[in-house]
Amino acid sequence: MSTVVKTIMIGCGGMARHHIRQMLKMKDTTEISVLCEPSEEQVRLTAELFKEAGLPLPPVEPNLAKALDIYPLDAAFIITPHVYHHDQTKMCMEHGLDVLLEKPMVMNAAEARSLISVMEATGRLLVVAFPGSLSPQIRTAVSKLRSGGLGKVRTISAVAWQNWKRGTTGKWRQDPAISGGGFLFDTGAHMLNTVVDLAGEEFDEVSAYFDNAGTPVEILAVISGKLKSGAFVTMHANGDALEGTCHSMIRVFTEKSMLHTGIWGERLELQLEGEKEVKPVDVPASMGVWEQFLAVRRGNIPNPCPPEVGLRMAKLYDAIKASAAQNGKPVKCG
Repeated sequence: MSTVVKTIMIGCGGMARHHIRQMLKMKDTTEISVLCEPSEEQVRLTAELFKEAGLPLPPVEPNLAKALDIYPLDAAFIITPHVYHHDQTKMCMEHGLDVLLEKPMVMNAAEARSLISVMEATGRLLVVAFPGSLSPQIRTAVSKLRSGGLGKVRTISAVAWQNWKRGTTGKWRQDPAISGGGFLFDTGAHMLNTVVDLAGEEFDEVSAYFDNAGTPVEILAVISGKLKSGAFVTMHANGDALEGTCHSMIRVFTEKSMLHTGIWGERLELQLEGEKEVKPVDVPASMGVWEQFLAVRRGNIPNPCPPEVGLRMAKLYDAIKASAAQNGKPVKCG
């Protein structure tokens, strides 16, 4: 396996530039060999990052199939609108590339199952870029919850809020044909994913309510659900919160503890039975999203966010949408 991973960046929008800025510092392990981006404006903004790093702008090829045929590549980082994730990931894996895929993984459970089949057929690596699942806080929390020392999970409560509605008005994120959903499926996807990761099991049933707040997609969402084990889960998503806010909270209540974290793994605290207060939990140093992908690719660590986790989340969102469309009628998951 090559020391320097030749990479295609598929999509060069704001989130992609956030990652590119970090990747350009990793010259010993990463080479951004080609950009696949149709927007001249996004390419222009991306070119500034390469200029700041003292590097020439890589070739730009808007046609993904052509780029994959022309350039020798090892990996792809896909950061595009949600509707394109499935086909672009499938194409890359079938061309022999390992893939780091921005969240949410796909539009629905059927697409998730399809990508798992492609991954198995090609033998390629697929990591979903959920910072929660990739964080040492959530990995430590999952380890503690699975160890049995905290007892069985009784309930999970999660909240996510952001002034998302104003920032996405008139943009593709409020076009359900492209985005697949609204606040709950965009920023809220972090909440769905981290909750299913912490739960470590399938949902049995959910009941959900949406409020689109005058837009084509859900802005407010409230969900109650039951895991296969019988544990209860509640989730609350507010995409029309106060200006400038973007925060989260997750509480996991077990037989012997109360665990505090966030949807991005931004903290980890624990209160054990008999203790009077919540205490911070020591965790390993955090690695960036791309750095973790490289570590998985080298075989140094197990895949912290494989497509199976993406499938669990997709099945959950499919059931949530179905329930919300029936005004909260309980719907079986999967």
